[in-house]
Amino acid sequence: MRNNIAILLVGTAVLLLGQGLLVTLLPVRAAIEGFSTTWIGYMGGAYSGGFAIGCMLGPRLVRKVGHIRAFAGFAAMAAAGSLVYQLLPTPVMWLTIRGLTGICFAVLFMVIESWLNEQSSNENRGKVLSLYIIVMNVTTMGGQLMLNLSDPARETLFVFCAILICFSLVPVSLTSIKEPAPPPFARVNVAALYRLSPVGFLGCLIFGMVDGSFWTLGPVFAQDRGFSIAGITIFMSAFMLGGTISQWPIGWISDRIDRRIMIAGCCVGTIGTGLSLAFLPTHEGVYPFIIACLHGAFMLPLYALILAHANDFAPQEKLVETSSGLLLIFSGGAIAGPVIVGPLMEQRDAGYLFLVMSLVFGALALFVLYRIIRRPISEATDRATFVPVPKSSQAVYEMETDDEVSMVYVDQRKSDRRSAR
Repeated sequence: MRNNIAILLVGTAVLLLGQGLLVTLLPVRAAIEGFSTTWIGYMGGAYSGGFAIGCMLGPRLVRKVGHIRAFAGFAAMAAAGSLVYQLLPTPVMWLTIRGLTGICFAVLFMVIESWLNEQSSNENRGKVLSLYIIVMNVTTMGGQLMLNLSDPARETLFVFCAILICFSLVPVSLTSIKEPAPPPFARVNVAALYRLSPVGFLGCLIFGMVDGSFWTLGPVFAQDRGFSIAGITIFMSAFMLGGTISQWPIGWISDRIDRRIMIAGCCVGTIGTGLSLAFLPTHEGVYPFIIACLHGAFMLPLYALILAHANDFAPQEKLVETSSGLLLIFSGGAIAGPVIVGPLMEQRDAGYLFLVMSLVFGALALFVLYRIIRRPISEATDRATFVPVPKSSQAVYEMETDDEVSMVYVDQRKSDRRSAR
């Protein structure tokens, strides 16, 4: 079983190296091609829209053709798309390809996470999920830093993206691992989700807006501030590094206090670092990289905190459905964010990326404080344990839920033994 998990994680690592490089390369190359910041924002919205479509259609496709064929087909399309960027550098074509790429990666993540869940046991599922998240974060940072391997104005980096995505096919396609059950469908009932957790609903929507804007337009901001290619990659990687380091300590604290206090606190921290970046001088240096690291440390844990808070109020049998619905709410925000922020950056200043982020996080912090007064935490009778989760597919929530069920079972057995004494 360990060998099977290692094979899947190797495929994931190679795939995410390609995606991490592509996510940073596209905005930089789009600016070189003369695309407006508005169009770059539209491309970010197209990716998120495609990702939401992939979350909804993916389970049916996987059920019909199987995990290996689905992975092979969509990885091939994603690799081909990476090459078409270079061949047809027009805004409309790039927007179209970006939307199709969103569909592809939604299905690819879905297949990998379903397989990881199948290969995990109740005893090691939490460790596998943690290892998966570490692999995702480290390889994404590695992919971003690969931007320094060649001039972004040349075709070499697009070829690297295609090669890496193709190589991810090898461990998955040649594996003898038994295919798991099809992943769950992503369903969204807007009214029911809001009634269950207003903070969870609004938090996922706002976080989607901010997250989609940052990953789409963050490199554009760094370019505008005069950063070199190396500076852009370090800036983006510092953000990811900060979030990777802070996930577990912030989650540990949130399990011991009202989780909404941590959500509001992270929002306030992100506002402070965001405003510092918004008025950043036009030059590189250690200061912007430190602020970017702190910004990621406050911002990245928010998604998992918001999901954990919503799951505090969801019945055990509804955890996957709730998390899947909130993933689609997040995707809706990620569609709107870059589409709104892109024109503001173009017409006014690149710093509006972080000004808008600070504004919406301020609104979320105020709403969270209002909800703390309105609904005390004591109403959540069975709080879930914080689990860092990626914004990848609904299949990952099965791993989180199964781990929670296992922990409840173990705790119950311990309680029964104490009672017997």
